[in-house]
Amino acid sequence: MSFLSSDLPFPTDMRLNLVLAVTLMSIPMALVQGAEKKKLQIGIKKRVDNCPIKSRKGDVLNMHYTGKLEDGTEFDSSIPRNQPFTFTLGTGQVIKGWDQGLLGMCEGEKRKLVIPSELGECYRNLICSVSFKIYEKCMIFRPYFQMRHCLTTGYGDRGAPPKIPGGATLIFEVELLSIERRSDL
Repeated sequence: MSFLSSDLPFPTDMRLNLVLAVTLMSIPMALVQGAEKKKLQIGIKKRVDNCPIKSRKGDVLNMHYTGKLEDGTEFDSSIPRNQPFTFTLGTGQVIKGWDQGLLGMCEGEKRKLVIPSELGECYRNLICSVSFKIYEKCMIFRPYFQMRHCLTTGYGDRGAPPKIPGGATLIFEVELLSIERRSDL
């Protein structure tokens, strides 16, 4: 059985307008759904009973960490080196996901951070204490003798080949070993 346009209950112009209206209404929904940003996920793996001090912006943190991709591939860890990572929280020395995800942490606490690529980017043109020069690329938690580490531009859409592909979600298991609080001036 076939239908002729004259057999349908709406005139042709009205049907085209209806199809056009439905199509246009669905486009913003698709754009909104596609534009949703992934959020930082923070999981507590080990709580501490006594927490007299919680990390805050400006604190120097000493941490152990293991970084993995979503497929479980490990790209770096401080644990085999037995060399904790030391940095100042909230000053852009590390990727944004760390600066946000390590706030309010207690000494001895362990967390799992799932960091979307947008928060895997660092702040640009920071002076790194490793070699006292401005870096253009992000250094990925590499030990440089006994000096401090630095992350300056991050991974994000570019990634850090060959270990971290562009747009990768990063998963870190972190343990806060100690907090050095700078006295308020």
